[in-house]
Amino acid sequence: MLFNSFEFLLFLPIVFILYWFVFNKKLSWQNGLILFASYFFYGWWSWNFMGLLMLSTALDYAYGFWVASANRKKAKLFLWLSIINNLGILGVFKYYNFFATQFQNGFDLLGLHTNPILLQVALPIGISFYTFHGMSYVFDIYRGHQKPVKSFIDYAVFVSFFPLLVAGPIERANHLLPQVQKSRFFNYTQAVEGCRLILWGLFKKVVIADTLASSVDEIFDHYEEENGVTLAMGAIAFSFQIYGDFSGYSDIALGTAKLFGFELLSNFKFPYFSRDIAEFWRRWHISLSSWFRDYLYIPLGGSKEGKSKAVRNTFIIFLVSGFWHGASWNFIVWGALHALAFLPLLLRNRNRQFVTTVVAQDRAFPTFKELRQMLWTFAFVTLAWVFFRADDLKSAVAFLRQIAVSIFEYPAQLLHLPTTNSFTSSTLQMSMFYILVLLLSDWWLRRDERRLRVIKNKALRYTVYAVLLLLVSIYINTTSKEFIYFQF
Repeated sequence: MLFNSFEFLLFLPIVFILYWFVFNKKLSWQNGLILFASYFFYGWWSWNFMGLLMLSTALDYAYGFWVASANRKKAKLFLWLSIINNLGILGVFKYYNFFATQFQNGFDLLGLHTNPILLQVALPIGISFYTFHGMSYVFDIYRGHQKPVKSFIDYAVFVSFFPLLVAGPIERANHLLPQVQKSRFFNYTQAVEGCRLILWGLFKKVVIADTLASSVDEIFDHYEEENGVTLAMGAIAFSFQIYGDFSGYSDIALGTAKLFGFELLSNFKFPYFSRDIAEFWRRWHISLSSWFRDYLYIPLGGSKEGKSKAVRNTFIIFLVSGFWHGASWNFIVWGALHALAFLPLLLRNRNRQFVTTVVAQDRAFPTFKELRQMLWTFAFVTLAWVFFRADDLKSAVAFLRQIAVSIFEYPAQLLHLPTTNSFTSSTLQMSMFYILVLLLSDWWLRRDERRLRVIKNKALRYTVYAVLLLLVSIYINTTSKEFIYFQF
């Protein structure tokens, strides 16, 4: 079931009414309803993989008790069994075909021709997210940060809570489980905040991301036929498409959770206002970045064992992050590019210079230096997104090469906006207008993370709501597409 679908717009109020007016007598009833609704939500996409979700949940629930053993050897054994189990599930469904193909190519180079058996099965939706939920739970128990949960239903809600099930944010047990286990009462202010986030998220997804999607798809699918300016515009358009798509999903997830009395971890903090690549990764897909930091980077030694190991660990987490997104060399190169951009900051001890501040902290506008920093960071991120969006590594390299050739051999092209079928002038102008609205809104809200400020003038506030709702209603019929991160 998609957040941007009429099925969800029917599903959500039904669950909301049952949750607060029928199942509100007991906490166990509410949690049971949430779990049933979550499985129904997941099964709407495909019931075929429900068993895999339930099996993964049951195994990590059991591992949690075994890992809590006072016998550290036994605890460590079951910790590794949990890791092997979760990575094994990911390996079979997400990475088996990639490795089988790579081994085939390697044997071909040696003159040994093989014909590996490839899996002809769709990637289970949300598999990368719910396996990471399970692993973090077992890790935290092993470290003594979390106690095993006695109620299987409570644990299953933590893993399968429908707002975050298929594309995050990746929650932590010590943050979400206490909310699952305590009584919840309807909070009008929290519910209103949730509705605002849902509306804003739908605007970003349906009106911005999905409007750009058709043009972006056309450009990337037929890049050989386009000039360099069109390709550059396509890359920039994808930067805003994926931001609107994924941050829109996260806003809807956070807003939906608020309707049921839950507060999820923030996943975006205005990343395109970052002043360097380190700040970008503290603001983009925060739950994944912090997961790799806490469960991979720090256990490997972090940056406390010298620069050489810090550099090694940095490359490991960025490469693994790229591979997490997709079993393809273009994702691995995407991760490597970000590692290379991060490296100078790490070596100069400047990777944490923007931890506690936002751009133009106490001012309305950025300084020239801050503007230059933001533009350079955005330019690099946009270049790297080409590897993320392209079908494969070869296509990404050819795409960027064609842009470079146009810039150096035909500089006159830079004076003309593209008017091809891929990016008609009307589409470009409308998309630029909506992107401008998004940027101005994010700039206005940049100090408050994902909490939308209330416009004090009541008439203006409801006018804004009405306009957003009207735009979503119009575009949801014509542009609605799946969320990009569903494929991960």
